[in-house]
Amino acid sequence: MIAIVDYGVGNLASVRKALAAVGARAELVREPTALRAATAIVLPGVGNFGHCSREFHRMGFAPELRGARGRGVPILGICVGMQLLFEGSEEDRGEPGLAFYRGSVVKLSGAPRVPQIGWNAIHKTGEHPWLRDVRDGDHFYFVHSYAAETSDDVTLGTVEYGGERLAIVGSDGLLGVQFHPEKSGANGLRLLRAFATADAGVVASVSH
Repeated sequence: MIAIVDYGVGNLASVRKALAAVGARAELVREPTALRAATAIVLPGVGNFGHCSREFHRMGFAPELRGARGRGVPILGICVGMQLLFEGSEEDRGEPGLAFYRGSVVKLSGAPRVPQIGWNAIHKTGEHPWLRDVRDGDHFYFVHSYAAETSDDVTLGTVEYGGERLAIVGSDGLLGVQFHPEKSGANGLRLLRAFATADAGVVASVSH
C-alpha cells in the first residue's frame, strides 16, 4: 500500500487518481502510525511552507517519516513536500523541515514572473531508479514561488527560470520533485509508475 500523507495540505485527490492510473493502490493516511504499514510514501504539499510545516508537525508525522526513512521505505516528496525534505525555508524561518538534506528553500529572485506557473523543461543532472523513464528535456507542470538550495550532492535535475533552479533531488530510497507529476500528463505518469513499482532494495543506481 502506498500511503499519501494527509495532513490537510496538497493535491491529495489528484495524486491518488494519478497513482491509480498507473495501477497502484494508494490510500490517504491521516494517522501517523499507519505509515508503518506502508510499502511506499508520498509526501505532497502546496501553498505556504510555514503552514505545511506546522500542520505536518502538529499531526505528528515527522517522527514516522524519519522512521520510514530509516527503514528504507521509498519516499516521494512533491512540491512543498519536496521542500519539507530540507532544513527550512525563508518563507517562514520559524518552521522546520525534516532535514533529510542540508539546505534551505529561498524565494525565486531574478525570475520573469513569480510564482512560476506552467510547463517547463527539466535538465537531468543525475540518475535515479524512479527517473528511469524521464528524459532530459521532458516538460513538467510547476507552481511555486520558492526553490531549494543545497550543499549536499543530491541534485538530479534543474529547471531554467530566470536562472538555474533546483527541480529534482534524490538519494537511495528518496526523491523530491518541485513540479507536480500528478498534473504533468504522460511524463508525470511515467515517473509515478516507476515510483509505484519501487523496490526499496533496488536504489543503488543513484548517480550524479
